[in-house]
Order: sequence, then C-alpha cells, then structure tokens
Amino acid sequence: MTGYIDTHIHLNLLNRVEPQLEDARKAGVAAWVVPGVSPDRWTELLVIAERHAGVYAAPGIHPQAAGGYQKLHLETLRQLLEHPKVVALGEVGLDRQVESTWQKQEETFIQMIRLAREMDKPLLIHARRSSTRVLEILQQEEAGRVGGIFHAFSGSLETARKVIDQGFLLGIGGVVTFPTAKRLPEVVREVPAEVLVLETDAPDMTPAPYRGQPNRPAYLGLVAEQVAALRGWSLEETARITTANACRLLKLPPQVASVSPFIRK
Repeated sequence: MTGYIDTHIHLNLLNRVEPQLEDARKAGVAAWVVPGVSPDRWTELLVIAERHAGVYAAPGIHPQAAGGYQKLHLETLRQLLEHPKVVALGEVGLDRQVESTWQKQEETFIQMIRLAREMDKPLLIHARRSSTRVLEILQQEEAGRVGGIFHAFSGSLETARKVIDQGFLLGIGGVVTFPTAKRLPEVVREVPAEVLVLETDAPDMTPAPYRGQPNRPAYLGLVAEQVAALRGWSLEETARITTANACRLLKLPPQVASVSPFIRK
C-alpha cells in the first residue's frame, strides 16, 4: 500500500528521531525529505539520511542564513548534490522578516537556482511575504526547468496559479487544518491534483488540534485527512496522488513509499 511522503521536515531539529519516525510509519508515512538551513548543518542532514531508511536530504541556504553565504559554499553544495540520498536543493528563497539582508538574500537565491539547474535538482522554496519577488526571480532564472515545491504554501488561489504556471508544486502543511484558514482550503479544492504534496515542517507548523505543541512526524496524517476532506478523496487516494507527485518531482522510485496497510476505510 502507498504511504505518505513528508516533503519538508527538519528531522535534525527533533529529539529522539527514531521513535518519532516509528510513530510516523505507524501513521502511514513512508519517506521524509529533510531540508538544509545553513552550511554548518549540512553534515547533519547526510548523517540522518544515511542512518534511516526512507529519509532523504535537501541541503541549501535558507534566506535567514544568506548573510553568511560565501562562494566556497557552492562547491560544497555541488558535491553534496551528487550524493544518492540528496533529492533537492533547499530550503532557499526570500524572507521579508529579515529585511536587513535583502540584497544578500536575492544574490544567494539566484546562485542557488543556478546551481540547482546545473545539477538538475528541484528546489524547495521559502517565500515569506515575498511571493511576488520570488516568482519574478524564478522566471528570470528559468527555474521551471527543474521545478520544485513552494514550501508551506498559504497564499491565494491567484498566487497558487502563478506558482503552478512556473512549474512548481504546492507543499500543503499544518495551516490547512487551522479553523481560521480561509485561502488555503480554497486552493486545495481548486488546483489540479497533480500539484499537491504533503509536509509537516516539524517541529514547526503544528496542525490542529495540537497547535502550541512541537510538531511531530506522525502528524502528517492530520494534514492528509484535511486534504482528503477538501478534495472528496479517500485517504488511500490522498496517499497515492500526493506521493506520486512527490516521487515524480524528486525522482524517487515508487517502492520507497510502500508501507503495510494503515489507512482507515
């Protein structure tokens, strides 16, 4: 049976990773993608990916770490992207909450896109209060050639369509479960099925009803349940569709998502 793929989770920031992964497997999660944040954490990503079945890495430079970007980081990343368990380059993009490094963010983001194209790896995009500029840069740098995922998407349907037109998928996380969410449920209902993938962003972005607590890998099932309800799918369909989308983008063989029967009828 097909399991879920968590396309964005910071396993290196969690306590007691193995028991949490086991709980997630029991909830039907079969694979995880761990994005990078800064060069000093890249080694952790590879260690976790090599140690645990179904775990993959996506090293990159987060916009909040862009102030420390140096050209020497490009060569290190280039080497990491050749590792068989590295499936994407991320988490990269722009963040308006860090205005003081805005120019450096843009410069770093452009270098990340160019490297992703060179190495033929999709991008995991961070776009906090900056979607318009992120989309401009993605178009300018022809990032659609490799595509990727807009992590933690929560924008409007209009923005979602622009993201899709650029060749990117939408990462749907805990926000879709919030009772106050208005725009994201509409997006999930209206966009084509082939652009939806699931994520937790654990330990952040905890879904209802556990908001205020650290997010856990097993909580991906709560995101899947809400997506299923919004689309009128069964949980089996939700797993099959979103996992196929993730495997297609990340070039993962379908067997990575095989799990024992787990889904409630």
